[in-house]
Amino acid sequence: MNPPTGPQTPRQHLTRKIVRRIHWARTEGVGRVIEEDRLDPRPRLRAAARKRRWRHRHPVAPGSAVPVYVVGLQRSGTNMLMRGLDEAPETEVRNENDRVLFHRFRIRSVDVLRSTVMASRQQFVFVKPICDSQLLDTFLDIDGLAPGRGVWVYRDPDSRARSEVSKFGPANLLALRDIAAGKGEMRWQGERLPRASVELVQSFDLDTMTPVTAAVLFWAIRNQLFFELGFDRREDVLLVSYDAFAAHPADEMRRLCRFVGVTYRPQLDEHVDRRVSHGTMPLEIDPRVRALATEVHERLEAAREAQNRRSADQDSSAAGGRSAS
Repeated sequence: MNPPTGPQTPRQHLTRKIVRRIHWARTEGVGRVIEEDRLDPRPRLRAAARKRRWRHRHPVAPGSAVPVYVVGLQRSGTNMLMRGLDEAPETEVRNENDRVLFHRFRIRSVDVLRSTVMASRQQFVFVKPICDSQLLDTFLDIDGLAPGRGVWVYRDPDSRARSEVSKFGPANLLALRDIAAGKGEMRWQGERLPRASVELVQSFDLDTMTPVTAAVLFWAIRNQLFFELGFDRREDVLLVSYDAFAAHPADEMRRLCRFVGVTYRPQLDEHVDRRVSHGTMPLEIDPRVRALATEVHERLEAAREAQNRRSADQDSSAAGGRSAS
């Protein structure tokens, strides 16, 4: 089922959601859909009970909850993170299917976001505005909220492209065609893209481009925004690699919890099947797209390693200060 080419009525949107879920159940299995979309109510009920007990024992002053924005591309592992973080009793988790905060997977407004966070009685509010990743700086700088955190999740471009095309078909290709036609600002996929990225997209023959090549090109221009919007220069934004998380879930969850301030517990990552990727056959894609994706991925990896070094230096300095005292 191809993505819509124009505005949808509520009935059309609902129909598409139903048809899409049926397709995913057929291609990926009912169990996988239930697990990924958290359709089994039992884990949610248990988590809700833990959070109620936490609120009773740890009253939080109105307006003091810390917002944490988990962003990145679809099929990059954000669901995996949010599922684990929801196990922490001090957190409130709002995914993009939350009707209070989102409308068709986008944040309704800054005012709604502010009021939702201020109304929380948990210590942290995790929000996943992945269709609004390009607005992360806006969210982090909202007046009236406690200083927030951003978490930018990325995944190996080939693995993400395979998963994207398997689940969403040519969606990225259609988005690139709109961007090339000058319609980028009319859809989230093209918002805040610099002129150079638009011109790069326009330099390709999108009529003959394959969906997997388009998915990798889309991955590159969207993840470049991490640098183009200056998130690499902010200390309140953390890079998280899906591949590193899958290989070392406990270590990476501890790293994330330390950055945010959440107390680490083994339950936060026990749902992750630890696996180390030994590499798969690279996708056959346009050589220019391959070169660009390799460059962007290397920049992301280098930036993540730099964050790790800074964190280690800060921990070392703090330990030295405690020893001196």
